[in-house]
Amino acid sequence: MGRDIQAIKISGEDRRKYRDKVRRSLDAFARMLRERLFDENPNTVGQEIELNLTDQDGMPSMRNAAALEAIASPAWDTEVGQFNLEINVPPRMLDGDSLDKLETELRADLNAADARARTIGSHLVMVGILPTLAEQDVREDSMSANERYKVLNEQIFAARGEDMRIEIDGSEQLLTHMDSITPESACTSVQLHTQVSPDAFANYWNAAQSIAGVQVALAANSPFLFGRKLWHETRITLFEQATDTRSDELKEQGVRPRVWFGERWITSVFDLFEENLRYFPALLPICEEEDPLAVLDQGASPQLAEMSLHNGTIYRWNRPVYDNAGGTPHLRVENRVLPAGPTIADVVANAAFYYGLVRSLAEAQRPIWTQMSFTTAAENLHEAARSGLDAQLYWPGVGDTPVTELILRRLLPLAREGLGHWGVDSSCADRLLGIIEQRCLTGQNGAAWQISTVDRLSASGLDRREALRQMTLRYIERMHSNDPVHTWSLVP
Repeated sequence: MGRDIQAIKISGEDRRKYRDKVRRSLDAFARMLRERLFDENPNTVGQEIELNLTDQDGMPSMRNAAALEAIASPAWDTEVGQFNLEINVPPRMLDGDSLDKLETELRADLNAADARARTIGSHLVMVGILPTLAEQDVREDSMSANERYKVLNEQIFAARGEDMRIEIDGSEQLLTHMDSITPESACTSVQLHTQVSPDAFANYWNAAQSIAGVQVALAANSPFLFGRKLWHETRITLFEQATDTRSDELKEQGVRPRVWFGERWITSVFDLFEENLRYFPALLPICEEEDPLAVLDQGASPQLAEMSLHNGTIYRWNRPVYDNAGGTPHLRVENRVLPAGPTIADVVANAAFYYGLVRSLAEAQRPIWTQMSFTTAAENLHEAARSGLDAQLYWPGVGDTPVTELILRRLLPLAREGLGHWGVDSSCADRLLGIIEQRCLTGQNGAAWQISTVDRLSASGLDRREALRQMTLRYIERMHSNDPVHTWSLVP
């Protein structure tokens, strides 16, 4: 998704050549794994944070191009909707006080960008789904002016052959049809990257899959869509539906969705890239000049552009990433389940919990994925998205249990232990994991606060639209305080 492309007309020959090139890239990738040509530095992490733009009244602001020009930083970029922006955080070693420094830098970057966005009448908001978003805000004409989104939209709908059906049954119900992928832009997330060695990749990916439900329950922050109260993390099901290339008939035939949890634990990173080629037709069949096997024969490292581009159009909740930065290839697990916000403190606490827990589970003597079916891990994700901190999740050794009890009794100690293995200072770990602990004890994450605040505002006589707008203004104010969401007052 991040790659800029030009307008193209795609032929059948283009698709054939692209498939052959992806196969050749996959052959090169397999050879690189055999010959151990990867950087194996295990301590590097990075983040991407997607944000929304609002006007001074808390309504969507379709001005990301102007905001990007005002911010004038290469770290910032557009996203699918004109009310979206994204910041890419430079990778860093995970040790010492690096997470404290990350929080300080993110707050400074957000504050500076927000101040510049205000010069063109917009405000930055970190939230999973902007509560004031309406259906008319996610039509095709609200797509960002970037050719890659237009081409992707055309290809998804050409594959699907009909309008997108979005149906969500939660506290309230939503049924609508869309003629573009722009509803995807309603979903703003935090993506956590972890560089791992090829030998460790499968363990880290399996561990990340096993805790996806826990992450979503803990961080849920997307309870409203188009004025309706749906799932605590509605973003999960919306994203799955908004990029679905399958007609109903193809779903009945068992064709895999492009937003995909997966279907099995893996033994190698190769499994995932090979599944990409086996199960998914190309959406953007664009070939580069590089011959990856010839590059390897010359003693250099290939870009594997076709394999990477294809991988970027398959939206696994934990996605493998191949990157060749500075001529030294490496692998990353990209964790994609978390919503944005509510505050930088909450975002960094969520990251600390994930980085610590995934390391403990990946390096455990008895892996958690040998004690738990893959289907159960997928069911945990959707139960967590529906119910947030009220979810009951399955965990080996305890069965179905309240997610808050699971985190407090079992997972927080593992996360603290894992951060110690990374070399993170104990004071830093204690502070950030203390935010996670208090969120569980109070039962208040972003979704819970949004729901309770709208209920109170509605009880005071406001209609739903105005209650959502007033809640959003209060949310923005508290977001900038950087006080963790469990401390937020519910006073209207």
